[in-house]
Amino acid sequence: MKISMAIGAGASLDPKRLSQHVADLEAAGVDMVWGGEVYGFDLVSTLAFVAGKTERMEIMSGILPVYSRSPTILAQTGMTIDTLSEGRFILGLGTSGPQVIEGWHGVPFSKPLGRTRDVIEICRKVWSGDRVVHDGKAISLPYDGGTGLGKPLKRMGKPFRTDIPIAVASIGPRNVELTAELANVWQPIHFLPEKFNDVWGDSLAAGGARRADDLGDLQIVAGGTVALGSGPMVDAVRKGVRDNVGFYVGGMGARDKNFYNDLFKRYGYVDEAEKIQDLFLTGKRDEAFAAVPDDYVDRASLTGDPERVQERIEVYRSVGVNYLDITVPPETENPLEVISQVKAWAE
Repeated sequence: MKISMAIGAGASLDPKRLSQHVADLEAAGVDMVWGGEVYGFDLVSTLAFVAGKTERMEIMSGILPVYSRSPTILAQTGMTIDTLSEGRFILGLGTSGPQVIEGWHGVPFSKPLGRTRDVIEICRKVWSGDRVVHDGKAISLPYDGGTGLGKPLKRMGKPFRTDIPIAVASIGPRNVELTAELANVWQPIHFLPEKFNDVWGDSLAAGGARRADDLGDLQIVAGGTVALGSGPMVDAVRKGVRDNVGFYVGGMGARDKNFYNDLFKRYGYVDEAEKIQDLFLTGKRDEAFAAVPDDYVDRASLTGDPERVQERIEVYRSVGVNYLDITVPPETENPLEVISQVKAWAE
């Protein structure tokens, strides 16, 4: 397995610190870095900066929402950063959710599956160099309304690659099926390897049956937070894992529309998911986070004695994970050594 890590591009951005950080990660053997975009700093500019500060690592957007930019701008973004990095970019896409898309971007969260499919197909048409004509379920090019003066156009310039990999972040059954059909890379969240086949097996098989041969095998990015040993630091890391999933399961969405709560139930934590949401939505956040079961934290993190962490890495390998995505907390003693050690175990 390769090693991937998130660099973050949210509420703070220090160019000198980021430059040193990605250089350190590359020296430690990290194979790919990625960043997310919600409503903080712009991810595209950040990843272009990272491309100029690194030489070997792959760089992935994880994710750019399919609603926040036009499909052709996403295609232009992909070929620009891929060219600047000389073929190291992966265009990571996702739908995000109604809270962000409608609350921050001011556009309707409609036809998420259709829009995702259209964006992927349009990006590949742009990169091919052909004139872009598309009649999709959510998007048509040229636009079929307005002045009527729109005409098919093709990209200017020659990109470094015309087959830039596309990643999709997805957890719902139909979205995972779409990912298995069209994407090069799959980025699930809150991944439990033991539940891999039970929760997603049917969707991956259905999408894979329609997958084009030239896409190759679907690559999987999944992992967890790393804390080796025992004691207060490891306890704090486990609490962070618990609080993070509790926030998503409890409050990332409305009571009747929370994708992460649905996933937690599909993992088998039905009563726990309802309890976490009830507590969170009534303002009892600490109690909601405390209701996340130890069993989940055990399986969703890479914490404990080195022998146990190695065993967990092998579980990820056994289900076909290609990029072991790790988080090493900044308070970790000798974090770069920890990264190098995990990489050695994963190889």
